[in-house]
Amino acid sequence: MATFETRTLARPGVDLVYDVWGPLPPADGRPVLLMIGQPMTAEGFGSLAPQFPDRTVVTYDPRGLGRSVRSDGRLDNTPQQQAADLHALVEALGAGPVEVFGSSGGAVVGLELVSRYPGDVVTLVAHEPPINAVLPDAAAVERARAAFNDAYEARGMGAGMAAFIVMTSWSGEFTDEYFTQPDPDPAAFGMPDVDDGTRDDPLLSKHSWAVSDYRPDAELLAAAPTRVVIAVGEESGDTYTARTARATAALLGQEAVVFPSHHGGFLGGEHGYAGKPEEFAVRLREVLG
Repeated sequence: MATFETRTLARPGVDLVYDVWGPLPPADGRPVLLMIGQPMTAEGFGSLAPQFPDRTVVTYDPRGLGRSVRSDGRLDNTPQQQAADLHALVEALGAGPVEVFGSSGGAVVGLELVSRYPGDVVTLVAHEPPINAVLPDAAAVERARAAFNDAYEARGMGAGMAAFIVMTSWSGEFTDEYFTQPDPDPAAFGMPDVDDGTRDDPLLSKHSWAVSDYRPDAELLAAAPTRVVIAVGEESGDTYTARTARATAALLGQEAVVFPSHHGGFLGGEHGYAGKPEEFAVRLREVLG
């Protein structure tokens, strides 16, 4: 069983909790491999991180999520704030520039980290970043996002999550056919139909809209010394985050690199959305070089 050491970094407005798998500085001379998600916390990398027993891996809980409790009184999650937190974390590690694997919103934060602090990252692998602005149907995407938020605000987590799943599994552009569908039944997706009254979910509320509203700066990314790789799952087809991945890659003058499985391809069965973490790790090693 792989083990890690949990540490805390005091930051203005938050105590950032992170886990270190392996020695610092790394024993093999390779950069630290930093794995980041959003709104996913370190727990989501519990199957991927142990696939790198020869590397020093760091995972963390973003500001206000999981164990990283905020004291700044805010609820919003922005790529800019999280990139600043990660810059401080890289400095605290004291091991020089790192390699980064960013998943979903973590991929967006990774792009902002490279843009603002280019000396922090040797290589960024950004897996399926959900960036609306790069899509030709961006306005329709924002309408679809508003729809699952409306379902959440009106009927709670089950209704909101069902609508979110329908959105993220839709293939192709969001057309009238999408918007004229009946509201999905939460029970059909194994979701509760009882409203617990909470409205603070970082995925279904508007707290993380700044992530999908993010606009990458192609000039800053091109000027950075960092090698940036945009990745897409081989099973993701033409779904929302597969399209955003390919469009982001095109913006940067490249093609998206294909990884095994789907949007959560690195997840183990314990997370309920199982991918192929062993195969995913092999591919990540290949891409990192």
